[in-house]
Amino acid sequence: MEHNNCLHSINACVVIPTYNNCNTLSRVIEGTLQYTKDIIIVNDGSTDLTTQILQSYEGLEIIEHTINKGKGEALKSGFSKAVELGFDFAFTIDSDGQHYPDDIPSFVNEILTNGEALLIGARNMDQEGVPKCSSSGNKISNFWYWFETGVKLSDTQSGFRIYPIKKLKSIKCYTSKYEFEIEIIVRASWSGIKVKNIPIKVLYDETERVSHFRPYMDFSRISLLNTVLVIISLLYIKPRDYLRKFKNKGFKRFFFEDLLHSQDTPLKKSFSVALGILIGLSPLWGFHAVTAIFLAVMFRLNKFIAFAFSNISLPPLIPFIVYAGCATGNFLLGNKEMEFKWDDFDSYSNTAGNHILEYIVGSIIFSIICSFLAGVVTYFILDNKKSENFIQTHN
Repeated sequence: MEHNNCLHSINACVVIPTYNNCNTLSRVIEGTLQYTKDIIIVNDGSTDLTTQILQSYEGLEIIEHTINKGKGEALKSGFSKAVELGFDFAFTIDSDGQHYPDDIPSFVNEILTNGEALLIGARNMDQEGVPKCSSSGNKISNFWYWFETGVKLSDTQSGFRIYPIKKLKSIKCYTSKYEFEIEIIVRASWSGIKVKNIPIKVLYDETERVSHFRPYMDFSRISLLNTVLVIISLLYIKPRDYLRKFKNKGFKRFFFEDLLHSQDTPLKKSFSVALGILIGLSPLWGFHAVTAIFLAVMFRLNKFIAFAFSNISLPPLIPFIVYAGCATGNFLLGNKEMEFKWDDFDSYSNTAGNHILEYIVGSIIFSIICSFLAGVVTYFILDNKKSENFIQTHN
């Protein structure tokens, strides 16, 4: 058979993990052979006709798992063999027939044009025939990937990928099944490897396609993995990245570019101030900073500004904040006046405790009002300053 051999230009092979996909396996192999003979098949404990099908091909590197270990373990076996054989990159193609091997040259051209990266084929999840559960699951996965890495992708679950395997050797992954494909791209991004999407075609033929994805068990594993990755990201990766930027840029540049984000629009900064004030005046004692940072990340606002203004509840201001909340609640609920001594800590803490309903209602309303006013005032100040700078620049 003639081979295009376009993969030779980047020293790549193709890894095809397979488990009981005898209906589509031959088609996937035949299509891939149009582009390379360097194919590694990982038979992950198949019990159908897979073994007989593989025996009809010569020259393929075949790895046999005596029992089904999971897609993650199959990929790890394939990558280890690819590194052993001296390849720099490894394509992965699912054996269920949903991928078109003729998209392979697009991956190669992207690498040759823009340099080394981990590329993930981006499917059109809105096209006819794509299961709704797959589309919804992909959107959820995309969100958590962005939250954990700061990288925005349109498809994080596609199995049609190309991995820079030699750079992945030092990355330790702990999962063994479908969730491995999430863990590896998160850890790759954390280690500094570029992770990008490239458009591909996709075929969903439910008459012959066999999926071994178990919705309850695999979704639970993926959810647990994302929980762990989010914790690692918040407690280690993000602080580590900020420290690295601080060392590379120096305090002044780091403060304006990474903390203050001087390039942010006045509107974005104003919303960040408003969010910080809203959380800082709310009755979330002990959780102001964490909540402000989480919501700032969620809504893509300025994390530093939101965090800074959430600390409005400093000890000297706490009596005034508690009193304002209680007084607002009393006014709204029509209750009697409170007894309040400014120089007595127990006085304002007991006041809030004895008027808990008034305090909670009042502090929420008070924080919303102050948040709105702070946001509006900040916007007009920043917008006016921006206009002055523009005028000075053009005079």
